[in-house]
Amino acid sequence: MVLFPRRGDDTGTVTVEAAISLASLVGLLVLVLAGIGAVTDQLRCTDAAREAVRLAARGDPDAARRAVAAIAPNGASLEFVPDADGLVAVVRSVPVGGLLPGVRIEGAAFAIIEPGVVSVESSPEGPSP
Repeated sequence: MVLFPRRGDDTGTVTVEAAISLASLVGLLVLVLAGIGAVTDQLRCTDAAREAVRLAARGDPDAARRAVAAIAPNGASLEFVPDADGLVAVVRSVPVGGLLPGVRIEGAAFAIIEPGVVSVESSPEGPSP
């Protein structure tokens, strides 16, 4: 007496299920790593903005641009925005080299301009070298 008759050949179904599961796990791992990379890039943009506004407020905007090129992620842009008696530096970038489409990160910092410093231009600076 056969309790469970065989309905057809199901050879290979476990292989297909394993392949789909493995692909899903790899996709999830890529997203987690991209998220960690985005957080790291956010911290780098904030650090670069802090250093840039400090240097620019002391009267050295060229050193600020060099600092952003050294600290921020590749392709980051720097913009100085005058604000009342101070200066705001904004560093923008695309996280993880564009791996997360539609996501842009930004770091900003404020400093009061030192006495005797001529105003810093407020136009955005393109991608850093």
